[in-house]
Amino acid sequence: MRSLELFSGCGGLAKGLEQAGFEHCAFVEFNKWACKSLRANFNPTLVHETDVRKFDFTSVGKVDIVAGGPPCQPFSLGGLSRAHEDSRDMFPEAIRAIHELRPKAFVFENVKGLLRKSFSDYFSYIILRLTYPDVVATEGKTWREHLEELRNLDFAEYKGLKYNVQYRLVNAVDYGVPQNRERVFIVGFKDDVPVKWKWPAMSQSKRTIADAIGHLQSTRPYELPEDHKIILGAREYPGHSGSDYNSPSKTIKAGAHGVPGGENMIRFPDGTLRYMTVHEAKLIQTFPSNYIVCGGWGEAMRQIGNAVPVKLAEQMGRSIVEALGGIQSSVAEYSFRRPRTEQLRLAIEKKRGYKGVVVGKAEVVKKSTVKKKIEKKSVAKRPRSVRARYGKHG
Repeated sequence: MRSLELFSGCGGLAKGLEQAGFEHCAFVEFNKWACKSLRANFNPTLVHETDVRKFDFTSVGKVDIVAGGPPCQPFSLGGLSRAHEDSRDMFPEAIRAIHELRPKAFVFENVKGLLRKSFSDYFSYIILRLTYPDVVATEGKTWREHLEELRNLDFAEYKGLKYNVQYRLVNAVDYGVPQNRERVFIVGFKDDVPVKWKWPAMSQSKRTIADAIGHLQSTRPYELPEDHKIILGAREYPGHSGSDYNSPSKTIKAGAHGVPGGENMIRFPDGTLRYMTVHEAKLIQTFPSNYIVCGGWGEAMRQIGNAVPVKLAEQMGRSIVEALGGIQSSVAEYSFRRPRTEQLRLAIEKKRGYKGVVVGKAEVVKKSTVKKKIEKKSVAKRPRSVRARYGKHG
């Protein structure tokens, strides 16, 4: 299944969806360091370092899912919280992608602050715009006037493009991530796509920092990865105490201008306190150990702090794949995506005189009516053993 990644960052959501079975057709990202990270871990030709507002979505062709994390600063508790008045609000571009590409599904991630009471009307507007992406506001109409227009639509009676949309506040620690990280996920399925989808099940146990990075403590210094460089200077003060080694981490944050706060420090059992290394933060965010995050420590931590935990993204992706997997594909899609074992079976059957015939939307194998003339070559039977073969020669 093909996926378009918007606001890709360093690729946490993208990596999780890839592990779930999606094939990326493009990454759209504005930040140069995040683009370097994407090129280092994915096909570099698919990375578009550009403003999403200038990107032609139709250039990527047909996609099954649109995914991404629209910039969260407009809704962040630590930001100015200007929502729709913030020029960094990119939800309109995410909606434009849905409107133009008409994917089977979409998944977007954002900060908990999106659910704040002060944003309730605008959040309702976002959900309704995602529900009816073809209903565009006429020129001169405010978003509040458009909101009222959308609220008056009847979902059952509306015949245009529409999506069944769900959202939920989830904590990554409930999905096998060693980090308390609450984020809002918005998932939608095209109304004419027959799916039965449910949120992925939560895990029974919680992983800790020790579970994620404990192996590094016993690793020989010369075997440690390059991005595991200790950064000194961590200090404690009220509200800046770090994360306990034997507990799930606090939310790893990007921090202002790339400078992390106390959430990006670890307090060890012996009482020592230090900053997380890039490698440790990467593992706590459940990136693969060999995943490359470009830039210096501050820049790398900014990217990691903005990322979706890979394991959480993978579980979201798998639930969507399972839901869409029950849909019968067209003949062209079936032929293109046929499993390798099926390709091999058909090749063998055809070689033996069978040919594939398309009947409706299913491919069946039928005995060829063309009889092939088989030329038999007279080959003298050879003795089986070397002694029998050469015995007559003495």
